[in-house]
Amino acid sequence: MTETSRAADSKKIAPATSAEAERAAPMVPNLPMVLDAPEALHYHPNLGLAPADMLAGFPLAAEELRRDQVLIAARALGVAMDWDASISRRYDERARRSLLHDAEMLTERLAMCISSNDPRWLAEYAEWIGPIYRRRGVPLADLAALCEGIRVATTRLGPGEADARDRALDAAIAVFRKNGRLAGDRHKRNALLRWLYRGV
Repeated sequence: MTETSRAADSKKIAPATSAEAERAAPMVPNLPMVLDAPEALHYHPNLGLAPADMLAGFPLAAEELRRDQVLIAARALGVAMDWDASISRRYDERARRSLLHDAEMLTERLAMCISSNDPRWLAEYAEWIGPIYRRRGVPLADLAALCEGIRVATTRLGPGEADARDRALDAAIAVFRKNGRLAGDRHKRNALLRWLYRGV
């Protein structure tokens, strides 16, 4: 063997064993397989989620409500005054026109609930408007009566549409009754409690 061949053999690298190969390989952690998480049910534009689907419910019934909201509001106010005769005594003509407009706004929000099959549009609206009616001196119980009047005035809805209507109205009425018990609401006070706390 010549010196050249021996020099060439010395430059050859012996194949690494399996243990040496494992030590030389970079450490890659065993990551668990990540499954696709279900999409969140809430919608928030800051999170990059899709907006609420306003056609997921009954959009045709919602359009009918919007078209007839003036008639529905008038009927709802009439029903509320029949149930509570003090409404006609406590409000003058101008205040009753304001209540009529309030019933139209409630009907518009109800149409959004029926169109999307989601009661939160009316329930959130009921939460927002509480301070406004305190400044106006309107008890929230009167708003709950308007909601009941809207229920009576919208009898031409189908079974699924009526269920969406009832869920939205029940959610709003629950908010009105809860917030109507707070201080500042113009609801009728208990006579005995008023007499007991007259000096407080």
